[in-house]
Amino acid sequence: MGHSSGITPKVAVIMGGPSVEHEVSLSSGRECAAALREAGYEVIEVVAGRDLPAVLTDLAPDIVFNALHGRWGEDGCVQGLLEWMQIPYTHSGVYASALSMDKQRSKDVYATHGLPVVPSLLAEIGEVTADHVMVPPYVVKPFNEGSSVGVYIVHEAANGPPRLGDEMPQTVMVEAYAPGRELTTTVLGDRPLTVTDIVTDGWYDYQAKYTAGGSHHVIPADIPDEIFAACMDYAQRAHVALGCRGLTRTDFRWDEARGLDGLILLETNTQPGMTPTSLAPEQAAHCGIGFPELCTWIVEDASCNR
Repeated sequence: MGHSSGITPKVAVIMGGPSVEHEVSLSSGRECAAALREAGYEVIEVVAGRDLPAVLTDLAPDIVFNALHGRWGEDGCVQGLLEWMQIPYTHSGVYASALSMDKQRSKDVYATHGLPVVPSLLAEIGEVTADHVMVPPYVVKPFNEGSSVGVYIVHEAANGPPRLGDEMPQTVMVEAYAPGRELTTTVLGDRPLTVTDIVTDGWYDYQAKYTAGGSHHVIPADIPDEIFAACMDYAQRAHVALGCRGLTRTDFRWDEARGLDGLILLETNTQPGMTPTSLAPEQAAHCGIGFPELCTWIVEDASCNR
């Protein structure tokens, strides 16, 4: 492909990082790097460590493609570093990243903008394991970690509060359990792409950490037009309300029995998974945007002051 200046931009794809999502991020980064090379960019793969500022100073890239997931990479930290270094970067900026990563504050923003959420609260882990802090059924999850950290579901039949694993942080979010289907919509710039129904094979037992036995994606979701349209609208509104840029993915729960009233927003991911089979690239492909083209769009959207 041709670049407008005639000079091939040097793109540093940063991946890995110190979060619990290190391995997922490496997969995203490698796939994006390969796609960007295919699209004609000069690409350097950077496994991010504490020496990232020095590494970037030495490399002097034109653009940083952020393929980090989880804390440090998704919560405004690396975005702040890139603003400080004045290196144009992809995805959302400092504020939107920090806000979206904090599940409770992002829900407060949703509610302010008239977007539907279920009740939730933040609590210390000691309180949560001592007694029910909310009437079951409810979910206990970290309020500021990525997707691979524990989610505990406390059912109505649960005799007592959950026993939480050591991986849980000191402060957790306790959220009313939203039954139903798991839907997700990607927003690219100002355009919601489509809706995917994530169908989980196998489930969990009482008090169990949520472990899906795998899942498959129904794209586009086979749901009523009204629900499909609402997902598209809500995802776009969430992206704007949180101040996001570039690519995001907003996750929903939909209780079919309650119609439109049964649709709620869970969270917005500002650094969604970026392998070709991940949810966001799969939606782009469904809309006719191939993986190298998607990665190119993200790079061309990069800037400072995001």
